[in-house]
Amino acid sequence: MESFSRKHDPSPSPCLWVGTSLGMVLIISLNVPASEEQRQTEPVVVTPSGTVLTLKGAVLTFSCLDCMGSLIHPSYEVWRDPNSTDDNEKTRKRKLVAFSPSSSQDMSDHQFAVVCSEKQAKVFSLPSQTCLYVHNITETSFLLRADVVTMCNNVLLACFCANGHIMTISLPSLRPLLDVNYLPLTDMRIARTFCFANGGQALYLCSSSEIQRITYSQEMCDSLQEMLGDLFSAVETPEAQNRGFLKGLFGGSGQTLDREELFGEATAGKASRGLAQHIPGQGGIEGVKGAATGVAADLHRARIALDERGQRLGELEDKTERMLSSAEAFSKHAHGLMVKHRDKKWYQL
Repeated sequence: MESFSRKHDPSPSPCLWVGTSLGMVLIISLNVPASEEQRQTEPVVVTPSGTVLTLKGAVLTFSCLDCMGSLIHPSYEVWRDPNSTDDNEKTRKRKLVAFSPSSSQDMSDHQFAVVCSEKQAKVFSLPSQTCLYVHNITETSFLLRADVVTMCNNVLLACFCANGHIMTISLPSLRPLLDVNYLPLTDMRIARTFCFANGGQALYLCSSSEIQRITYSQEMCDSLQEMLGDLFSAVETPEAQNRGFLKGLFGGSGQTLDREELFGEATAGKASRGLAQHIPGQGGIEGVKGAATGVAADLHRARIALDERGQRLGELEDKTERMLSSAEAFSKHAHGLMVKHRDKKWYQL
């Protein structure tokens, strides 16, 4: 991203921020050729700047804000179809676009670097690298996920803790805004897939085929019903046309008849108690097939579990045999050593 890699840099330049599990952030300076023609002949020069920022716990995320507190998005290149037949060839050149709400002069004067780890968050002023704000997020637990997001035209730090708490912290002042107990860590799938999005939303995989979407914004919750879509459009069923006797007899097309219409009590009268009565089941053949499929899946999982248990028992038996052979060898060597030095005095050893 475009930032200050050293204390006395006059303007931001491309650099790479590397966070480590020991709580250190290393800033590496990148010297990128300016034009596309130079990129074909000149390499990208990578040099360590010597700047190291330290925090408590493993680093999770970092981002940059301009002097107005707005999020600085990474630069990007506009993609255009190389096979396009546009007449204007000048517009097809690749151009680097910087996405920032402030002017380039303000951005070169001052920046805020937000760094968050498993235990705390810090805000540094760039290029002076002065630590302006420090906030210890948790002492008894640790963070699983942290992201810098935007909500209601404001930038904040959203965190998901291992004890199930969802917290939001203002930027760059690092003031706690929200701390709510949502879901304790009961499944590692949630810890691996949990992520925050803009607008006060978050997503995670609650199962191998289901995505859970949550929101911690009241504005998003109020407009949730308007955002729900329909799988189909409701259309009223038209009434069937009346068919004459001759048209039905010589029309050549079959007519669908209802079982209840032919043999129901309304037409044939009430049946006697001695006759059998058809009582349809709840699921029919499809329900039986679904139940059989579920039983087969359970049996398959049980067989896989038994195979894994047998494999573990076999590995345990091999380890036991190896330990027994090692113990026998040790006993044999110890007995030989004892026989060898049994008749010797202590000064003869």
